[in-house]
Amino acid sequence: METTQGRPARLRVGVIGPGRVGSVLGRALGRAGHKVVAASAVSEASKERVATRLPTARILEPAQVAEASDLVLLTVPDDDLAGTAEGLAATGTDLRGKILVHASGAHGHGVLAPATIAGALPLALHPAMAFTGRDEDLDRLANCCFGVTAPEQLRPIAEALVVEMGAEPVWIPEDRRTLYHAALAGGANHLVTLVADSASLLSAAGVPDPGRLLAPLLGASLDNALRLGIHGLSGPVLRGDAGTVAGHIEQLRENAPESVASYVELARLTADLAINAGMLRPEDAERLLDVLRR
Repeated sequence: METTQGRPARLRVGVIGPGRVGSVLGRALGRAGHKVVAASAVSEASKERVATRLPTARILEPAQVAEASDLVLLTVPDDDLAGTAEGLAATGTDLRGKILVHASGAHGHGVLAPATIAGALPLALHPAMAFTGRDEDLDRLANCCFGVTAPEQLRPIAEALVVEMGAEPVWIPEDRRTLYHAALAGGANHLVTLVADSASLLSAAGVPDPGRLLAPLLGASLDNALRLGIHGLSGPVLRGDAGTVAGHIEQLRENAPESVASYVELARLTADLAINAGMLRPEDAERLLDVLRR
């Protein structure tokens, strides 16, 4: 594949799996000057998405999409990636020199091995953002980072594609890809769980609009955590207020027993981080940890 000053040449793009992610990445590549020429779509919803978001694409079978394209977005569910790559290779489609891109956070380029053996150029480009399926996804893409994993010789192409989409590439080694994804899932997904649980507890405490009360507090906490790490911590665990924490656990056992385990485990992790950072005095930590072991 020819490049111009480190940038990929204008490419014919195909999308296998034009869902929320695939359709947005296809549009972003189109906006960067590439042309979306083909997409595979089975359901009526997928066909409608292709028609509205990828209007220059012909609807074809997956193997035909690969044949018609220089770059193929393989944006299928994580568990289907290996099988789809193997299926493409098994069709006998000429994959030599074709850029094969998946957007899974959990996988590196190794999951595309069957297609790689057949001559494809494998890239893992994971946009670290939540897709809503709405038009604003395309604009949000320009403000996010992509976790980039590829064979070293393909790294310039992978990073250039991300930059062309207006985003920032962040290199993730192949053997750290699952750890990378665990970090993102733990932060983003569990944050939603924690906020929803806090809102539910506030409702049980008689607060009529939990979101209004939580928004400034959580916004400040997130900002502090992103800027300062554990040094942005505040609250009873940092202060070593064992009595306060014990009272929390007692009330949770009485009113929301399903929340006790997560509260205790997170308090322990918070205490450990604070101890390691020298922010929690040993004598305070001992009393606190004693409460958390009960």
